[in-house]
Amino acid sequence: MIVKRKAGYFVISKKTKRNLGGPYPNREQALKRLRQVEFFKHNK
Repeated sequence: MIVKRKAGYFVISKKTKRNLGGPYPNREQALKRLRQVEFFKHNK
């Protein structure tokens, strides 16, 4: 999940609300990081 805050965009876990990356200056970079997280989550 991507969340906008003052510092920028953050990638946050939906379940545990933990920060998985950020701050990113724009939404596209945060989306790229979210795709990386999903890729490695399903590639265990």
